[in-house]
Amino acid sequence: MSKTVDIKTIKDYSYIDEGQGETLVLLHGLFGALSNWDSVVNHFSDRYRILIPLLPIYEMPLRQAGLEGLNAYVEGFVDEMGINDMTVMGNSLGGHIALIYTLKHPDKVKSLILTGSSGLFENSMGGSFPKRGNYEYIKERVEYTFYDPEVITDEYIDEVFETTNSIPKCMRIVAIAKSAQRNNMAKEIVNIKAPTLLIWGLNDTITPPMVAHEFNRLIPNSTLRFIDKCCHAPMMEHPETFNEILEDFLENVTV
Repeated sequence: MSKTVDIKTIKDYSYIDEGQGETLVLLHGLFGALSNWDSVVNHFSDRYRILIPLLPIYEMPLRQAGLEGLNAYVEGFVDEMGINDMTVMGNSLGGHIALIYTLKHPDKVKSLILTGSSGLFENSMGGSFPKRGNYEYIKERVEYTFYDPEVITDEYIDEVFETTNSIPKCMRIVAIAKSAQRNNMAKEIVNIKAPTLLIWGLNDTITPPMVAHEFNRLIPNSTLRFIDKCCHAPMMEHPETFNEILEDFLENVTV
């Protein structure tokens, strides 16, 4: 990251809080981290307040490991921060949580951005659950989520491998992934009123382009933009293009 950010902690919440202005709340995916949004923080924190909660995917009680538990965590975080008017953006699983939160709290969400979101269809971890103890398999699965594997650092692969090699963490990953696969939101998202931007990798293998088109069809006030030579994490793979699309939307959206 080109600028230094502090990870803050209050009560049970660890988070990034950078910048001032209208609030953007960013939600990472199942194997995501706060650093996934580095480029967005760098580009927008001079004009917006950016809040990124670290979702307790690997630490939450197993009985709560699912979309409801994660949404409840986000609800608690938003209440703790005292936010009432915000833009919510989510990648992958984070997008799924953003959809649930937006439908439950339409009065608090000014606009919605989804990128590679689950909620209609997804291939979890490239079509299978993570295998413990097999580094090459994990490396292959991580690379499957990026168009250009050169984008991925060895440190990131090591982190995912370490995570999937922990039985308690792996149990939570599987529980949350199954929760997401069970929770098809096709009937609910037609009720979303907030202006919605869909930023999608044209080569997404986890939530393919047809998923983006279906989101675009079902969410009434939505705009779809594709990024070529890009897979499941556009904000990491093509940060400049991603930020240009996002900036245009944020500057022109009206509620």
